[in-house]
Amino acid sequence: MRWIIKSFEELTTTELYGILKLRNEVFIVEQNCPYEDCDNKDINSYHIFSMEGEAVKAYLRVVKKGVSYEDEVSIGRVVVNSECRRKGLAKDMLLIAINFVEKELNEKAIRISAQEYVLDLYRSIGFKEVSDIYLEDDIPHMEMLYLSK
Repeated sequence: MRWIIKSFEELTTTELYGILKLRNEVFIVEQNCPYEDCDNKDINSYHIFSMEGEAVKAYLRVVKKGVSYEDEVSIGRVVVNSECRRKGLAKDMLLIAINFVEKELNEKAIRISAQEYVLDLYRSIGFKEVSDIYLEDDIPHMEMLYLSK
């Protein structure tokens, strides 16, 4: 699978449409969670994704420091198309994102708000819990932190 990394300004309209379509399919429809997906953070993010034709199959965004969290870069909107799950794509994509943050952005800390059901995935790549479970859009989440070695 070929991974693409682009700033918001570099995204084509087809790529942006595919990203928003996948995020809406999973986070709003599949998870039955109406929320404001277009939160203005995409403009201040790097977008890591894989496409097949015009369909985005996996995606996440790396939000610049000072946007979601004052002192750390953030990773969010981690999503994999339902037909591509359980093949290691999320883990591969997260490792690419961590490498990008460390090598290209020269940042050492990444803070995330992780959905409870995927905490083990984040733990497996080095994220540590830094909060209790809390509800975000009626879905249990936990804040986690990754620190480079």
